[in-house]
Amino acid sequence: MPAVAGRGTRRRSMNEINMVPFIDVMLVLLVIFMVTAPLITTGVVDLPTVGKSSQRPAKVIEIVVGNDERLRLRVDAAEPAPVQLGNLVARVRTEQAGDADVPVVISADKSVRYDSVVKVMDTLQRAGVHRLGLAVKQAAR
Repeated sequence: MPAVAGRGTRRRSMNEINMVPFIDVMLVLLVIFMVTAPLITTGVVDLPTVGKSSQRPAKVIEIVVGNDERLRLRVDAAEPAPVQLGNLVARVRTEQAGDADVPVVISADKSVRYDSVVKVMDTLQRAGVHRLGLAVKQAAR
């Protein structure tokens, strides 16, 4: 209920806000946050890193995504053969020949849309290809 100031017979409300309760609440919240801030543990995020392997695998299946978003399949260092996204899983399974440990690497130019690379990766992951990676270019030092 607003405070009412009276002078004689006229009554009017006072248009002042009492700031004391607001300041008290803010000070209490400040003390609570100051006490609890040191108790919060910071989380550690393990980001993936690019490491150097001791030896190259015997067989590597590479999927090259071209600038025109066409797919080509390369096994080891052979000439890449064109492949459609619908036939990709069957071709990868054929090249793996029952050995699920054969790594599959997706490589693309930086001008290729990210969506195209994700479609290829998602298709292979849904089909159960476990050893799936992205080719990275090492920076020249």
